Amino acid sequence: MFKQSPLSLAIALSLAPAAAWSADEAQPQALEPIEIIGESSAAQTLPGSGYVVNEEQMETEVVTDINQVLKTVPGVYVREEEGHGLRPNIGIRAATASRSSKVTLMEDGVLIAPAPYSNPAAYYFPTMKRMSGVEVLKGAPLLRHGPQTTGGVVNLMSTPIPDQSQGSIEAVTDERGGTDLHVHYGDAVGDWSYLVETVQRSGDGFKDIDRSNRDTGFDIEDYVGKLRWQGDRQSLTLKLQYSEETSNATYLGLTDDDFDADPNRRYGLSSIDQMNNEHKGYTLTHQFDWTNTVSSTATVYRNEFERNWFKLSGGGDFVEDANDGDTTAQGILDGTVDTTDLDYKNNAREYVSEGLQVNFDIDLGSHQLALGGRYHEDEMDRFQPVDVYDQVNGSLVFQETEAPTGGNNRLETGEAISFWAIDTWQATDKLKVNLALRYEDVETSREQFGDPGRNVIDGTKSNKSDELLPGASFTYDLSDQWQALAGVHRGFSPVGGGASANEEPETSDNWELGGRYFGNVFFAELIGFYSDFSNKTENCSFGSPCSNGATSGTFNTGEAEVAGVEFQLATGTDAGEFYVPVNLTYTYTEAEVSEDNATAGVQDGDRLKDIPENQLSLRVGLEHASGWDNYAVATYLDEMCVSAGCNNTSTDFDETESLVVVDLISRYTLKRNTEVFLKAQNVFDQQRIVSRLPDGARPNKPQTVSVGIRHDF
Repeated sequence: MFKQSPLSLAIALSLAPAAAWSADEAQPQALEPIEIIGESSAAQTLPGSGYVVNEEQMETEVVTDINQVLKTVPGVYVREEEGHGLRPNIGIRAATASRSSKVTLMEDGVLIAPAPYSNPAAYYFPTMKRMSGVEVLKGAPLLRHGPQTTGGVVNLMSTPIPDQSQGSIEAVTDERGGTDLHVHYGDAVGDWSYLVETVQRSGDGFKDIDRSNRDTGFDIEDYVGKLRWQGDRQSLTLKLQYSEETSNATYLGLTDDDFDADPNRRYGLSSIDQMNNEHKGYTLTHQFDWTNTVSSTATVYRNEFERNWFKLSGGGDFVEDANDGDTTAQGILDGTVDTTDLDYKNNAREYVSEGLQVNFDIDLGSHQLALGGRYHEDEMDRFQPVDVYDQVNGSLVFQETEAPTGGNNRLETGEAISFWAIDTWQATDKLKVNLALRYEDVETSREQFGDPGRNVIDGTKSNKSDELLPGASFTYDLSDQWQALAGVHRGFSPVGGGASANEEPETSDNWELGGRYFGNVFFAELIGFYSDFSNKTENCSFGSPCSNGATSGTFNTGEAEVAGVEFQLATGTDAGEFYVPVNLTYTYTEAEVSEDNATAGVQDGDRLKDIPENQLSLRVGLEHASGWDNYAVATYLDEMCVSAGCNNTSTDFDETESLVVVDLISRYTLKRNTEVFLKAQNVFDQQRIVSRLPDGARPNKPQTVSVGIRHDF
């Protein structure tokens, strides 16, 4: 059903400059993987705000979970779901966290959400073990990227191709039956270089299912191959990726009483729930130096994602009723009360995301220009039959399969053309100005079918919008040690494939103002941010229902304001034979509806969902010249609203719980290229309700100890 991308045309366009070179020009800079910020030091001088989690930190902390990485980044919020970070909920500033659909997610500068315009919910997320760094960009400079331009951009940087023979193998095992294996090797021969890589992950999970021997873990296989040709003034890089996952994951959570008794319990109703997915990615990137001052980067890309999350539908109703004291609902959850007509839906969907993006970098001395555009198409094909079961004596008994119609049988598409122009102007020795302009033209559609054979159209929707998004920011050096920064930009979030013709996209005005201090061994940054929405929206899905309970389309809460402060500090000191690095980040946020909206059922002062008021991270190291290094990472996350207005209700079921987690890592160098390490996650075994979406209370990962070895060759 999916259209094939016009690869021959796209490749021709991306290779077009190849005939225009002359041998006496300079070599191009290596831009693989594609970075949007660069080194950590570059983030500290941006005419905007940004943060880079570099390769050293990723390796040191034995990263497998994007949620744990981003909890150390100011201005970024995460709502956990299954404790492993497989399907994260990421928010940035005023962009709420639900299924990460309000932030721009990229891998090596390429959009990575399954369908970024029509269905941006991140049911697929790249395997973190194969990433060499994470960049987070906020403020006006993010207009270089999109489509989500309200809060920020997350760019994952994959393992780069080495310029000589180089490889690594890392093996990790934990007390809960988990194993992680990461292997990569690359080399360069003449003008050619390559990388081959795999990640193999498996685990038994940390929950126990009532009356079942099935574990709650996962199995993941991920493979990447890269091939690059480097000429005198140009390079061509091909990247191929394939991954598959099987995870015994569910939407069904717990009642509060059952969570208090055992947060790691799972009801027998979820015993047959399972996610199976497959992802394929293809990118071809051409980089060319036209002159010493003009270069271009062209990338043609295609991502295919197929999933079937077979799981109980409507289990949240039993949890909600049991929380309200319904003993029959509690008995159904416990397996002591028989019931009929339980729907287990094959949440089967196929996604395609493809496009061509071209950018020109032009050096005009005091002006550094970035001019470019992107043509993008994506679509989601949903065909979801339902298996009906009865619960009899605590066992699930299959009854029938219902063929999909209506909302379970539909096709949604998105098509977008984007242009951008960025001017980074060194106006004076002290003043740097960033001027940004982005244009988005988006068309989305939905076609819903009334019969399994798709001969009868049950309904159609379409939406078209175009937005011009300006922005400006600056830094000013007050002295050798102090720098001021400020910026403003227009934010935009497309409405998705389920939108009707009269629905407007989410737009906002976003401001930031702050200062930086650069000492000899000390860096500090304090930034205030403010976002003003005329039409704040939520993207609705079964995994993250909107505040009105909707599970598809969008929910408009109307006017809203989000304001806060981000702070970060980095320093270090000698303590005898040890060096002690210290990194501290803190974010304070107020996120509220700013005007009564009778249609949406919200009032002025209602807190918005998925945005915590306080978040803090402290990272302290103890490093020794012998190669014995130790680190402690402590994070605090405030409670969050599950739906808008939880501060004005009388129930505790509308918000999550605050949480403090401490991780410890110890590494020892056996010899120059070999390290062993021990990692203890959640040392104090603190488990709280970190999410109530979907379908009940959910815990964070309990105390887990792992050991591993890494050898570079």
